[in-house]
Amino acid sequence: MRNRKVASVVLLMVGFSVSPMIAQAPADSFKTAYVAAQTANKKAGDLRNQWTVTSAFLAAAKTAADGGDYETAIRLAKEAEALANASIAQTERERNIWKESEIR
Repeated sequence: MRNRKVASVVLLMVGFSVSPMIAQAPADSFKTAYVAAQTANKKAGDLRNQWTVTSAFLAAAKTAADGGDYETAIRLAKEAEALANASIAQTERERNIWKESEIR
């Protein structure tokens, strides 16, 4: 059931990115940004490198959206996604950096 929900969200996100001419309501834009951030944060967690600041940004985004400030909520969700992606990149970089420093 959860996989179906995730697949539905992914399909929605793909649909939104394919048809940029269709304007989204602010609440829908927030939901899209928030799901992308959560997905990236989950991947970072799976890699055991989930930054705590990412969760703080996600919580702040949710609070802003609950208060109706979708502009701020979207900005915070996108920042959370960027942080999660940075933690993923850090993991990938650190997987290989030891080789460069140890193997000569």
